[in-house]
Amino acid sequence: MRHSSVIRRAVLAAAAVALVAGCNPAAAGDGPGTVSQSPAAPSSSAPTTEAPSDDKPSASPSTGAPSPSATPTSEKPKAKVLMGDGDESAQVRELQARLRQIGYFDRAPTGFYGSLTGGAVKAFQKKRELPQTGSVDEVTWQRLVGMTHKPTKDELRPSTSNKLDKPDPRCMTGRVLCISKETRTLAWMIDGKVQSSMDVRFGSENTPTREGTFKVNSKSRDHVSTIYHTPMPFAMFFSGGQAVHYSADFAARGYNGASHGCVNVRDRGKISALFDQVKVGDKVVVHW
Repeated sequence: MRHSSVIRRAVLAAAAVALVAGCNPAAAGDGPGTVSQSPAAPSSSAPTTEAPSDDKPSASPSTGAPSPSATPTSEKPKAKVLMGDGDESAQVRELQARLRQIGYFDRAPTGFYGSLTGGAVKAFQKKRELPQTGSVDEVTWQRLVGMTHKPTKDELRPSTSNKLDKPDPRCMTGRVLCISKETRTLAWMIDGKVQSSMDVRFGSENTPTREGTFKVNSKSRDHVSTIYHTPMPFAMFFSGGQAVHYSADFAARGYNGASHGCVNVRDRGKISALFDQVKVGDKVVVHW
């Protein structure tokens, strides 16, 4: 009886040890004094320290967009020129009339963009701190338009005499009819000094007045054209059928008309006096 009691206590003790071993938190490996175990592999839902793929810069973008490191060019595109040297148009005439309103162009508009017009534009640009190109771009034109009014008919084609151009070097010696297409003027000069001056007009695009250095080869006080059958009073011929002469049409219509190549004068009194002074053989210079 005593022996069986001993055996029963031994069995109960063994069972208790087994039960305690099965619930011991040390078996989970997170208690002190336990054997270290290899960590389990992270599950697919575990967070990662790698940046998402769409946050990475692409090595070779497929969209063709410029690289963030690309720097924009500092070069500015050139301004489009609206009017410049050698142009001839109604807009050039308006430009000259507007410049004349504010004191930059001191002669009658001609419609031709020459050195005098370029110099006036340059002076205007300098005053307004614009690029001094001497040509008219959109900025220059808009600034001028904003400071002036639309030219009247009389401003575009004034009846007053034009201011003389600076004499061509060929006009500075001898007896010369110095004729400027730029300012539409004729200056009668002797040894570089102006004796008289007058407004003139020239041939059209189809019948242009020839340019260059010539001589008066003949004179005809009451000449009538054998080609056009029109009067050419006080004609002084210098190049074939082209001559300096009075024009009643020029006196009546002004610069709305044109000659067939001759140099027309509209002041009959001035051309009459000039005719009496000019001699056959005197020099004629026609220039821009």
